[in-house]
Amino acid sequence: MSARYKSYKYIEDLSKYDGQEITLNGWVYNKTGKGKLQFIQLRDGSGVAQCVVFKGNVSEEDFEAAKSLTQESSLSVTGTVKSNDRAPGGFELDVTSLKVYQIADEYPISPKEHGDAFLIENRHLWLRSSRQHAIMRVRSVIVKAIRDFLDNCGFRLMDSPILTPNACEGTSTLFETKYFDLGNAYLSQSGQLYAEASAMALGRTYTFGPTFRAEKSKTRKHLTEFWMVEPEAAFFDLEDDMQLAEDMTVYIVKQVLANCEKELETLERDIEPLKKVVGGFPRMSYTEAVEWLQENKVPLIQKVDGVDKEIHPFPWGEDFGTVQEEALMEQFDQPCFIYDYPTEVKAFYMKRDPENPKVVKAMDMLGPEKAGELIGGSQREDDHDLLLERIQHEDLPLEEFQWYLDLRKYGSVPHSGFGMGLERTVKWITGAKHIRETIPMPRTIHRIVP
Repeated sequence: MSARYKSYKYIEDLSKYDGQEITLNGWVYNKTGKGKLQFIQLRDGSGVAQCVVFKGNVSEEDFEAAKSLTQESSLSVTGTVKSNDRAPGGFELDVTSLKVYQIADEYPISPKEHGDAFLIENRHLWLRSSRQHAIMRVRSVIVKAIRDFLDNCGFRLMDSPILTPNACEGTSTLFETKYFDLGNAYLSQSGQLYAEASAMALGRTYTFGPTFRAEKSKTRKHLTEFWMVEPEAAFFDLEDDMQLAEDMTVYIVKQVLANCEKELETLERDIEPLKKVVGGFPRMSYTEAVEWLQENKVPLIQKVDGVDKEIHPFPWGEDFGTVQEEALMEQFDQPCFIYDYPTEVKAFYMKRDPENPKVVKAMDMLGPEKAGELIGGSQREDDHDLLLERIQHEDLPLEEFQWYLDLRKYGSVPHSGFGMGLERTVKWITGAKHIRETIPMPRTIHRIVP
């Protein structure tokens, strides 16, 4: 196997090669020039470098090639690395030769302002812009932080199937497809049910993959296809679950602050709020949260005959929406846990409180800065008969959940887990305007291309 790739040099490492002649490979981000000088802003995915082409230092052919370059033309550039405080990253390349792979057609995304519809239509090219590039690099660091944290806590990655025979989070948001001669199958809404089976085998597991929700939401926080990490642990109760979620969130933010300084600067992200995410997250029961909403006259917003109507006071038993979540979070500069939700607004697999069956041992972690719900989790129902009762109450197909019930017949134990939406987390940490900026190729109710 060739190890040629090890000889490649990247812009993010330019400081290591001060005074040395190297070759960079990339694309033209921008270009200016006059007379005997051409200035090429070269990007290679790791950063942007200024490459100075002086007519006296290169062949006539290379100089003419440099003049002909257009935005996003691809090339290799050889030259000497020199310190220059005015250059991006503090270093530039004094070019001695270059090789052009392709002169790009006129690039559709220019420095002028473009509308959202145009940019999302050209998402495959929009990813190359400095802002989108920065968001994707932060996303990569967040993914690594999640996996490092869970791996170091003794969790084992276990992949759950994407095609499933049943619903996990409610039948109204399922994508359905024909599955050979076996009837219908569905795109997974969550890897959690299978993660529970894995946890009964390995103790501590997590799934990390795409999930699909067919809800017709058009908000800045909703995608049809998104990624979710879902830890699951045997013998964990709800308190353990919340502590794990808190520790993981603190670790993620810490890693982004340590490793994404340039990206956060590009995004003009105020990092002072992120520096406050240090642990000791506030916690409120659902009932306490409702009392706060009532005291502060935050209404329930419901559509009546197609018109939004305010209902006062906020009634106990209703789920929180964006209005309530954002109002509650005005009190806090760190994420906050809301726990012990009404049984009727949560999923069938969540454990009811033995002392108060009207609530389940569930929690949501709301983010500051209008981030909304970042994590949802619960202690799972570990009693076979109580889970069976819930399945029947929800009118779910018993045969297809028999394997899930089996987990309560063969060594059932208390266990808990949660799901963190990757894109919502990226949106919060980067300060992105819309969740579609946080995933390479967003899928929404009106978009399945590019």
